[in-house]
Parts: sequence; C-alpha cells; structure tokens
Amino acid sequence: MTPQSAEIRKKQLIHLLIQNGIYKKSTRHLYELSLTELESEYKHVRRAPEHAET
Repeated sequence: MTPQSAEIRKKQLIHLLIQNGIYKKSTRHLYELSLTELESEYKHVRRAPEHAET
C-alpha cells in the first residue's frame, strides 16, 4: 500500500468511526491512531450488536 493510499484509507475509517459516534479511543484522538489501530476499532464497531442488521 502506498503512503497516499494508506492516508486515504485512514481518512475513510476516521469518517466511518465518527459516523458511528466514535471520536476518541481511550485518551487518543482518531487522527493519532495508526491505520492498523483504526482498522481494528472499525471492526470492533461493526461487530457491536447495535450495528447488526435485522
């Protein structure tokens, strides 16, 4: 993954997390997280019961 595509993916994940009401992880703002941390947090949000489809 190129640095440019990684940065685009980070922005996408931050946007998706904000849409789901996530603005921070612990004491760190989303923009401070690595791509791997953002991916992990998004997967966690996707598995949450309130986000499950009926």
